[in-house]
Amino acid sequence: MTPIILDCDPGHDDAIAIMLAAGDPAVDLLAITTVAGNQTLEKTTLNALRVCTLAGIHDVPVAAGCARPLTRPLQVAEDVHGESGLDGPRFGEPKVQVVDEHAVDLVHRIVAEHPEPVTLVPTGPLTNIALLLTRYPEDAARIREIVLMGGSTGRGNVSPYAEFNVFVDPEAAAIVFGSGVPVTMCGLNVTHQALVTPDVVARLEALGGELGPVCAELMTFFASTYRKLWGFAAPPLHDPVAVARVIDPSLVECVDAHVAIEVSGEHTRGATVVDLHGHPGRAPNAKVAVVLDAPRFWDRLIAALGGLAPAPE
Repeated sequence: MTPIILDCDPGHDDAIAIMLAAGDPAVDLLAITTVAGNQTLEKTTLNALRVCTLAGIHDVPVAAGCARPLTRPLQVAEDVHGESGLDGPRFGEPKVQVVDEHAVDLVHRIVAEHPEPVTLVPTGPLTNIALLLTRYPEDAARIREIVLMGGSTGRGNVSPYAEFNVFVDPEAAAIVFGSGVPVTMCGLNVTHQALVTPDVVARLEALGGELGPVCAELMTFFASTYRKLWGFAAPPLHDPVAVARVIDPSLVECVDAHVAIEVSGEHTRGATVVDLHGHPGRAPNAKVAVVLDAPRFWDRLIAALGGLAPAPE
């Protein structure tokens, strides 16, 4: 099992990423940390607790992290994820509690104490991870790799060239990509291959119990905002692709490339400038995901969620 820490900003796709990480036997989910992104930190943390309660994840610590980007005001994605950050189904009060420790300090402690290097899987803005690497630079040697959802080899989704997670905190992304820690970028170009079709929604509903219908309802809401904003017939499920890359690297094909982060461009802030052609002087600093084995991805995800779902009543 690969030990991982999932750093997220739930978010509909983050919610499914949490369940995939908790339900697949190939990874050992050591902690869930939250960051401001899709919504405020208070809301993303509450949503993580709601998802853990729904999925029966009671033995994984949840810690709240940074409430704003390193140097900029926070910009949330209420138009995509709704006022709560997890609009759609109704959730009761969570039965899982947040731990009394800042996310960055919790990650540092786990990385320092764990007997083997730990993989970090950030699926939101990279604020927590950048702060970890600057506050505790010695941790870089104890991190196996950082497999993130963010960026794109082509067009963006919050601006013509910027993907949301990198756009929200480009300074943090620049720190992570320049850290020397092995980085794998699962950007929009590959996550747009993970489309939540009506068949996928039906498979989620068929899981039964409470979890299946709630997951289906989450995806139905997510589909409605993607249809309205971008005209997608089926929404892309971004964040679980990064988790899937750790679970089974053969699910997500990558190439070596140099990735630079645009932090100051008037029209290109947050762009991930990916050199896929190996121009001189630009040594690769990341693995960049390019192809998803979508049928196997969905099979693995549904199986993981099925392992969490209670038997139908």
